[in-house]
Amino acid sequence: MTMTIDYNDLIKSITESLHRIEYVKAEDIPNIDLYMDQVTSFLEEHLRNTTRNKDVDKLLTKTMINNYAKNDLLPPPVKKKYGKEHMIIMLIIYYFKYFLSISDIETILRPLNENYFGKSGEGLNLIDIYEELRQKEEDIQGDIIEDIRDKYEKSHEMYKTGDPKEEEMLQTFAFISLLSEDVYIKKLLIEKLVDGLSSKQLNEDNKKNQ
Repeated sequence: MTMTIDYNDLIKSITESLHRIEYVKAEDIPNIDLYMDQVTSFLEEHLRNTTRNKDVDKLLTKTMINNYAKNDLLPPPVKKKYGKEHMIIMLIIYYFKYFLSISDIETILRPLNENYFGKSGEGLNLIDIYEELRQKEEDIQGDIIEDIRDKYEKSHEMYKTGDPKEEEMLQTFAFISLLSEDVYIKKLLIEKLVDGLSSKQLNEDNKKNQ
């Protein structure tokens, strides 16, 4: 007995959800500096469709942005204005904040802010780094869909009890669990990588203070 969720409808829904993840292009970000109200309006326009509950969920509020600047996640504005690089850092924070702590995000962003923010001349700049990452994220969407399809099929093969309602409930549970296992393992890996970055940064700070 199959799950009530139609397979083709499920894959279509997943694909549409992935397409709603609006990886804002660097070229879409204004080249002029923006005041706070303009920043929040831009984020609202470009990220609202990524939220689960469009009328309730918050994006990045003025208070959040001010706190990020105070806690060194985001370089401070210049004369109360935010440039293109500020916007890029905000976009990265927006996606990370769903599954990482503020301290972890600060650890990840610190080398970017120190080495690339406000830098010009030869070599990579922050805009280049963001745009290459965005393109790669779009490229792997097909792999993500294939992985989800594989987990769906595996869950569909489980719990053949002969009771349609029971099978639907258990197979849905199995599908959620298989997806969650993947998320859990990747989160552990991310945390280990962040801990490594944090330890390296601490050692470098200690050397500077000696």
